[in-house]
Amino acid sequence: MNDSSSFFALFANLHNRPVLLVGAGTVAERKALALLKAGARIKVVARELSEQFVNWQLEGRIEYLGEKFHPQQLSTVYLVVAATNDEALNQRVYVAAEAQSTFCNVVDSPKHCSYITPAVIDRHPLQIAISSGGTAPVLARLWRERIESQLPQHIGKVASFVDRWRQEVKTKIKTLAKRRYFWEEILQGPLSGTIEVGDEERAMQIMRDAIQQAQHKQHQQPLGEVVLVGAGPGDAGLLTLKALQAIQAADVVLYDALVSPAVLELVRRDADRINVGKRAGAHHVIQEKTNALMVKLAKEGQRVVRLKGGDPFVFGRGGEEAQVLAKEGIPFRIVPGISAALGATAYAGIPLTHRELAHSAILISGSGAEDKDANDWKALAKTEQTLVVYMGSLKAATIQEQLIAHGRKANTPVAIISRGTTEQQEVVTGSLAELSQLALTAPRPSLIVIGEVVSLHQELAWNNQHAITATEVALRA
Repeated sequence: MNDSSSFFALFANLHNRPVLLVGAGTVAERKALALLKAGARIKVVARELSEQFVNWQLEGRIEYLGEKFHPQQLSTVYLVVAATNDEALNQRVYVAAEAQSTFCNVVDSPKHCSYITPAVIDRHPLQIAISSGGTAPVLARLWRERIESQLPQHIGKVASFVDRWRQEVKTKIKTLAKRRYFWEEILQGPLSGTIEVGDEERAMQIMRDAIQQAQHKQHQQPLGEVVLVGAGPGDAGLLTLKALQAIQAADVVLYDALVSPAVLELVRRDADRINVGKRAGAHHVIQEKTNALMVKLAKEGQRVVRLKGGDPFVFGRGGEEAQVLAKEGIPFRIVPGISAALGATAYAGIPLTHRELAHSAILISGSGAEDKDANDWKALAKTEQTLVVYMGSLKAATIQEQLIAHGRKANTPVAIISRGTTEQQEVVTGSLAELSQLALTAPRPSLIVIGEVVSLHQELAWNNQHAITATEVALRA
């Protein structure tokens, strides 16, 4: 039995290939129309033919094999579609197809399908297919309609125009990477609009000029660029549009340990991915090696994305990396991301500021907590402010001790937010006096929030995350 995860997305070339269609009713007509459009040679088995099928037969567009299905009919066909209201017959077709290793689709029965037909947006030769793996075809259709409304009608003409120039571009621009850069640049320029208005002559001139310029450039030593991109705290939906564009255009992505798998899934499939992450107490890549790698790759002419959890300039060492790039003369850009202090607290229903509870918020790193001179503990211990501590779990005892010693009340509410904004987000709440104990069992990575605003968590928690109190932590331990 198949499930939606077992289907592999592909496009099949059915031009002049024989296809067996079992059934000749309304549903079968829809299947036949799509198959005919693809150029398939359709053989039909059915007790009776609808009027449309009769017309197709008279026109020579289908071949009628008779009323009864026989497994031998599968021996010469590329694939088979069973579209009858006879479940037993559909089952027989599926079993016979499986025995002969023939692709089979039983309409409205995903468990009896070795392939399925997706909802298709057709801007010939450009096609976009959307599938739910047979589980929710109406949902797939609705999303097809939504996407189709946003897709320019002339995009197929653009694809056909590009096809006519592919061989010349391949001949004159020697490397795959340079050809990709070429097409990306020209397709985001005036070419598409020129084709839309039907100015073929100008479109051809744009291509000739662009190819000439690309030929000249390919003999020069290329210099790439580095984009420092904030990946946000975990939820891929929090990526900015610019961040998505950057990781889709990258040749290589250097990513941190805090970048979520969901975000990495959005990286262009053929881009190189290199883990340069750092985790406390674990093997990690030293910063100097990461810096050198960025410079090396950019000087080779590659588009490099340095992908960081949260925001590059909020405890992400993005400033240090930018300094290195500037010193080396490497072009770079910064794409901000949603920092964990903003994302994780929002998903936990904990506002950083709130009238009557907190007039300010302070972000600090816990890495320097052991050095008593690294922080102004007296200032950090003030009331009516929210203190957010990054990387503070291992130093929770020191943070607790210093804040209480400098005047922050022991019953001040605290929260430890683990795996913020992801489906595995967990929020542990208690008091400042319990902070060190709470940190012992809280999963990492985590963020510590200290202040009266934490008391709003229960009231404002909207994300259905796993919430744990100090009492529950004690029982769990």
